[in-house]
Amino acid sequence: MHTPPLFTDLLIIFLVSVPVAFLCLRLKLPLLVGLMLTGILIGPYALGLIKELQAIEILAEIGVVLLLFTIGLEFSLRRLREMKNLVLIGGGLQVSITIAATAVIAFLFGRELNQAVFFGFLVALSSTAIVLKSYVERNEVDAPHGRAGVGILLFQDISIVLMMLLVPILGGKDAASFGAIAWSLGSSLIGLVLIVLAAWFFVPILLKQVVNLKSPEVFLLTVVLLSLGTAWITSQFGLSLALGAFIAGMVLADSDYSHQITAEILPFRDVFNSIFFVSIGLLLSLGTLIANITNVLLIVVLLIVGKALIVWAVVRLLGFPQRISAMTALGLAQVGEFSFILAKAGRSADLLPDTDYQTFLAASIISMIATPFMIAAAPRFGLFIQTLFTDGKSDESLEVAAKEIHLTSSGGLNNHVIIVGYGLNGRNLARVLRAVLVPYTILDLNAETVRRAKEKGEKINFGDATRREVLLHAGIENASALVLAMSDPPSARRAVKNARRLNEDVYIVVRTRYTSEITELLELGADEVIPEEFETSIEIFSRVLQRYGVARHIIESQIEEIRRQGYEMLRSPSLPQQIKMSNLNAALHAATTETIKLKETSPVIGKNLAELDLRNETGVMLIAVTRNGETKINPGANYKLQENDALVLLGSSEKIKDAVKILQPDAKIGGFNP
Repeated sequence: MHTPPLFTDLLIIFLVSVPVAFLCLRLKLPLLVGLMLTGILIGPYALGLIKELQAIEILAEIGVVLLLFTIGLEFSLRRLREMKNLVLIGGGLQVSITIAATAVIAFLFGRELNQAVFFGFLVALSSTAIVLKSYVERNEVDAPHGRAGVGILLFQDISIVLMMLLVPILGGKDAASFGAIAWSLGSSLIGLVLIVLAAWFFVPILLKQVVNLKSPEVFLLTVVLLSLGTAWITSQFGLSLALGAFIAGMVLADSDYSHQITAEILPFRDVFNSIFFVSIGLLLSLGTLIANITNVLLIVVLLIVGKALIVWAVVRLLGFPQRISAMTALGLAQVGEFSFILAKAGRSADLLPDTDYQTFLAASIISMIATPFMIAAAPRFGLFIQTLFTDGKSDESLEVAAKEIHLTSSGGLNNHVIIVGYGLNGRNLARVLRAVLVPYTILDLNAETVRRAKEKGEKINFGDATRREVLLHAGIENASALVLAMSDPPSARRAVKNARRLNEDVYIVVRTRYTSEITELLELGADEVIPEEFETSIEIFSRVLQRYGVARHIIESQIEEIRRQGYEMLRSPSLPQQIKMSNLNAALHAATTETIKLKETSPVIGKNLAELDLRNETGVMLIAVTRNGETKINPGANYKLQENDALVLLGSSEKIKDAVKILQPDAKIGGFNP
């Protein structure tokens, strides 16, 4: 029987990818690097094992579409509105400055102006797939540098439309007028708005009907249709497939089905995404690389350094601190996958000779391979740049630091709470502290968020909590507690370390989305690390135990024990035996509470608790007494009982019955007896 060539190619890709990926992971190298190396190894310029290159490219594009779709599920239209400055101003400046700088350099090296501008198009774009994949794996999509990077990448994807329209004009093969270009660009943007509105109104209705069918297969098919369908529709308006998939994901992010959609689509995304990264390696010509190794490496260095400097300057201009700007710059310092599409169009328009094309591919792919390493090194690089440009000039000058990061006075707070991050958790904590009159101050790295909160009278400053000067300005030395409520694991670790050095007694609470952060944060000095997924589990089981009649204080003791042990009980695949056999059994079977009210006929009125010795006599604990509307928790041995006292008893049902016979022989168990 004849085997289709595409089937053979896919089998070869997976056959080679698995051992190469295994080797890379054992050597602690990024998986993306292993996949791209696989493509180089089996590609047409090395072993030549892959025959259906065009079909592989189609599958790879599906991988990018599914990746952007799942990234969109992590966002929402509301979050996109909050990022408008990053998208429009940040992305616009980055693309414009990069094109202009590249064009000037190329022109000075003897290229024609139209060709120089085209080179600027190629360099201006960064790799959406590689950058977002790396940020997702490192849990940094919600971090400040992650948001900044995503905002700039979104504008780059939108700008591809204009670039593709201008390529024939730059090549001299299309005499389209400015009006025709404006019409094409405007129709694309109008189409984008219409797609968003249509998806916003009709997709939730469609999903609701599909869910009512209670068919997992139909639900999965519908999700894939929405992802690929929206991508295809956007492509008909001249926009990229990936941008359409991202929009579809954002629309669904606010739905009740976003988590289930993510779970359903992840396996498909990972498979097709792997093919995409392999397909990048397939493009690299080892012969061209070896023959032009000096020129290629020089271009790679200029490319990375030049783009990093431009992105750093743009992000700094938007008000971000040095560390965040440097981390964003290092993350976007590569050529993007959509540049390959532009390069093919440029070859057809005689803007990119074959020799330049292969050199460009080699330099681009090397920059892509270097990207995961640069993103991994970005936190250390950011701290280095921060120290170089600020601490190195005036390590002890709080005034200089405050001026640079736009801090205002903290007002001489004492015994206060410092909240880092003004997201949902930070806002809720500030609301509660304000209600109970506990002094606090807030730090956040989103300038727009800080501005809006200040207008509402909030006690908030723009500041990076990883910096010693910022913590000092927020009064860390006199603070009672520090709460890190932001989604930035590297920053959280640095902030905990600095805060503990500055104040050994401050109580540090860290919120994290991921359990892998718990141990390291505790070792760095955090007092409490609260992982969101485990806290959800705790809330669920506490409500179940209440349903089974377990006393509240028993449940709370179990929760306290779980938190004290760093959630080890929930991280372990099975319950520890001692918890399973003793604590939980006791909670489920032995403990209950009853309230009994003493009438004038009670024989214990006038006696103190030592004389009564209820625990030794019956095994029941008297945990509280309510008298005249006031409750005394755990009263002492000399506490005398009076008429109308309401006694709260803890123990097994049988033992409580014995205790009631002593306290009020004629009483009814289960509530106040008038």
